[in-house]
Amino acid sequence: MSRRPVIRQLAEEREESLSPHARKSRLSRGRFREEEPCPIRTDFQRDRDRIIHSNSFRRLKHKTQVFVAPLGDHYVTRLTHTLEVSQIARTIARALNLNEDLTEAISLGHDLGHTPFGHIGEEVLNDLYPAGFRHNEQSLRVIDHLENNGRGLNLTWEVRDGILNHSKTRAHILEEDWGEVGTLEGEVCRLSDIVAYVNHDTDDAIRAGVITEGDLPLSAIRVLGLSRSARINTLVSDIIEYSWSVRVDTASESRPAVGMSDPVLEATNTLREFLFTRVYDVHSSQEEADQAKEIVRRLYEFFSKHGGKLPPEYRLRDEDHQRQVVDYIAGMTDRYALRTAEEMSLVDDRARQQRLFTDS
Repeated sequence: MSRRPVIRQLAEEREESLSPHARKSRLSRGRFREEEPCPIRTDFQRDRDRIIHSNSFRRLKHKTQVFVAPLGDHYVTRLTHTLEVSQIARTIARALNLNEDLTEAISLGHDLGHTPFGHIGEEVLNDLYPAGFRHNEQSLRVIDHLENNGRGLNLTWEVRDGILNHSKTRAHILEEDWGEVGTLEGEVCRLSDIVAYVNHDTDDAIRAGVITEGDLPLSAIRVLGLSRSARINTLVSDIIEYSWSVRVDTASESRPAVGMSDPVLEATNTLREFLFTRVYDVHSSQEEADQAKEIVRRLYEFFSKHGGKLPPEYRLRDEDHQRQVVDYIAGMTDRYALRTAEEMSLVDDRARQQRLFTDS
């Protein structure tokens, strides 16, 4: 009787037709804890599925991208942003003959550690927590330590590396302090993140009345296009064409350079800087953003003083108390943070009333 072929092995054999610079799942640098291979899925496919089925991934649907608790149905959330990044990254990876499964896993996991209220929440926690806070580092902490009842997801090194190193500073794209990712698939995800957010944040800002189409920098729009679909098409096509034709020499090899042509890179940096000065920075001073900052601040102060109020899964972890507080707040959705802040007010009021009764 013939043995049934192992489906995973067939998938791994198909990966041999990928670019020699693609990361093959059978050559992964491995996991923290060794596991029996899945008979059906490659290691990167397994990582993707673990991320999708995680609690942190589900919570992305109620986490803000830029605009705090928007009333409209069409504003981008962390979940829709993540799905857009995944779609863009997979398109680029497929065209460059890279590992699409690895690319998808990194894309889907890159924002798992984002706070409620978008970068506003991140800024507040970074100011309050002595060790600082960066959402990409928190994303790695989520998959390594917080998910799966504290056991983590035990993902491969390649996915973890791509998630940790996806984040950019405010410096221009591809400048010297751009940093490095361990795989070309991770580089694709980092650029795809920018392609996604500069376009959907532009649309959301116009929808919210913060800017108009006429405000967009003409030098950028002439190159990229006026509509979101035109801009995304320009950027994706340019990244693919550039990455096919340009190579970078390292000590060990000559490999493709994932990047953009000079005109498109300049236009993208111009549009990105416009968003910082006209949308991100300005929006942060608006009333709802100030309220979001105050909510995160109050949550941090409350749970720092009342550690017993933390859920057991955070309170009982062998961690510094402030680390427990940060992990709990960072995992909240916008609506849960709002509801928790309201409940805290009730607790404060009861405590105040109890003190008055005792004093009398």
